[in-house]
Amino acid sequence: MRKLTLLCRIEPGCLGPQGVDHVEAFCRYAHAELKSFYPEAIAWLPLPRYDKSLAEFEYLVGKKNLSFAQAQQLLTVLGIQLNDIEEQFHDKIADLIDLFLMKQK
Repeated sequence: MRKLTLLCRIEPGCLGPQGVDHVEAFCRYAHAELKSFYPEAIAWLPLPRYDKSLAEFEYLVGKKNLSFAQAQQLLTVLGIQLNDIEEQFHDKIADLIDLFLMKQK
């Protein structure tokens, strides 16, 4: 099975008032840390969210965009629910932000 690429856009404001100065470094940090988060099914691609008109999440296989339903169908084979992953992702990102900010001090 090919992995689902889950592109996730990170709001600079999540990193505090100067978040715009740190969001790119945080995305690189998060990319490395997320490699062990559902590694059997998902390749994570955290990117800064400079344009709020873009969705928080995008789902891809190769270069092909998938809808939420298509992405869920792909993960169902592994018994994984996309809603659960997205909820867990938000918790994981909050933890990673805390760790990242502690390292910046």
